[in-house]
Parts: sequence; C-alpha cells; structure tokens
Amino acid sequence: MKARAFKYFRTQSLEDALQAFDRAGGEGCYLAGGQSLVPSLSLRLQAPELLIDISRIESLTGISRSGNVLRVGALTRHAEMLTSPEIARHAPLLRRAAPFVAHPAIRNMGTFGGTIALADPSAEFPAMTLAMDAEFEIASLAGTRTTKADGFFRGLFETGLQPGEILTAINIPCFGNADRCVFDELARRRGDYALVGAGVQGNFAQDLVSTIRIAFLSVGSTPLRARHAEAAITGRALSADAISDAQAALGDDLDPEDNEETSATMRMHLARVLLGRLLGRLSQPDCMRQDEVT
Repeated sequence: MKARAFKYFRTQSLEDALQAFDRAGGEGCYLAGGQSLVPSLSLRLQAPELLIDISRIESLTGISRSGNVLRVGALTRHAEMLTSPEIARHAPLLRRAAPFVAHPAIRNMGTFGGTIALADPSAEFPAMTLAMDAEFEIASLAGTRTTKADGFFRGLFETGLQPGEILTAINIPCFGNADRCVFDELARRRGDYALVGAGVQGNFAQDLVSTIRIAFLSVGSTPLRARHAEAAITGRALSADAISDAQAALGDDLDPEDNEETSATMRMHLARVLLGRLLGRLSQPDCMRQDEVT
C-alpha cells in the first residue's frame, strides 16, 4: 500500500513549522525521524494534507547541562543515548535502555522526542522519562509550556500534546552520587517488542531507599509507574523481604491484558520476576560500576 498524496514542507525554523500547521487547518503532520510516521503513512493510518519536516530545526537538537538539569533536544537520535558522555554521566538510565531500542538502523534515525510524542506503550524511552521524573518543553504559536512526564501519557498513543504543538526538549534531573539505576526487559528475541520491561531509579542513604521510581513498559496502554511497589520499599533496605513485598504490591499497579503473544497471567508473572531481578541488582552498592549493558 502507498501513502495518499500530500504536500511537503521542510523548515529550519520552529516558528515556520508552527505557522505551517496552522495554515493547514489542522490537516498537517510533523515529520522528525520518520521511523513510526512513514509506516503509518504507507498503511494510510494517517493521511495529512501537509507533511511538515522539522528534522532540520537546529534549536531542537543538542544535549546540554544547566545546573542540575540535563536538557535533551527532541531531535536527539536514539543512537546518541549510547555515545553521549553527558547522557552516560547525567542520565545513565537512558544509556542502559538504549541498546534494547529496536535495531541500529532505527536507532540511527529515530528521535527521542518522536518516540515520546508517539507514546507507544511498548517503547523504552517514554517509560524511562517516568522513572527519571522528566519534564517536557512544548511549543505552540501561543508560546512555550512545560509538563511533567507523570500525567503526560493518557492512553494508547495518546498524550497531553494538543494539535499543532511540538515537543521541543526533555529536561531530566541530573543523576546524583547517591543515585542508582537499572534497566532490563524480557523479549522473545533481541530487538522484538518486549513482553515486559522496566527501569528503576532510586536515591539511597547508605543502603536505605530514600526515594525510588519504577516504570514499566509493555504492560498496559501507557507506560506505567509502579507506585504501590515503590511505597513498599521506600525507607527500607532492599532485603529479600522488601523485594518480595514490592513484587506482591505490583498487583495493585499493573493490570495487563491478554493478547496474541502472552496471557495477562504470564505477563504479570514476568513483571514480578523482572522487578525482583532489578531490585536485586539495585541492592548492590556497586551496581553503577557494573557493566549491565550488552
């Protein structure tokens, strides 16, 4: 199947992109990396009258630190999560999740902002923004606003973005000396969509959990925080009993559905197994010095 005919406009200005969408009367669509949009156009799941190419807008690129915040431009490629020293130092959870994102060809083209705006519940990076307590910068003709990752993902491929708005950057609190993070997922084959995946980032005082954020992917219609599991271990050492309590609490956080691949019961079992593994790694004070990325 081929995409329906559309007009194409490439811009190097954020303002021009926003105005082009406005002139299209809501019948426009933004193109960044194209790894999700192009297949969608080919299948005619989307049929815009105007395709607005924003991939050359320089202001949407770059990784920089200001104070205790790491700013990642929305057009940052997935592959840069593997190569950027700033990401490795200040947002290592992204570094640990990046090798699990599809395949190298897709990582070389796909954009960080694009995968967040798409909000695929099986994608790694949207869930990691929840675990890192990220904040999103969003531009429109009315100006710029910010919103937390918590509350941004509202339903299957549904976000807090309004028509015509562009996600411009992701702001991430910098990783601290007392922080630890881990990531892993379970899939039939490397590069396949995960049956279940999770990232965990926590702050520790000695061996006690001061704060912790646990985010799952592939277990619902959106990426999900496991708040009851978080509460079960906050203020405690990650002992076998504490980890078991977190696994038990996961039943109040996740409610996966049956699908063609895996039953809901199996997916819930895998989520508990995965959480146990991740918290076990996190309990080791030297976990940040271990090379867990393959």
